[in-house]
Amino acid sequence: MEHIAALLLVVSCSQDLSGCREVRPPTAVFEAFEDCQSELPNALSTLAPGYPRLFAKCLQVDPALEDDYDQLTWNVLPNGTLDASLSVSKVVVASGTASAKPAYVH
Repeated sequence: MEHIAALLLVVSCSQDLSGCREVRPPTAVFEAFEDCQSELPNALSTLAPGYPRLFAKCLQVDPALEDDYDQLTWNVLPNGTLDASLSVSKVVVASGTASAKPAYVH
């Protein structure tokens, strides 16, 4: 089974950064963070003709948590920096059955 070590996030924005959205890169997941870093310039040059302003970042993925990540948050800052992270939400779901009468041990 292959593990994901990195995710390539690409975001396109209007010239004034007032509107941004995610863009699907040619390759989005990588088995090594270094592979993502080396692919980043190629992805940007491939996508550049169709988008006014592009920002990209490789996000490191913990293989032990790769199935648990459920939140990708990102923001393009006024200085043109892409801030992004992957996280696991802290939602805890508990279930059980309630007994109609308490159990006593004698």
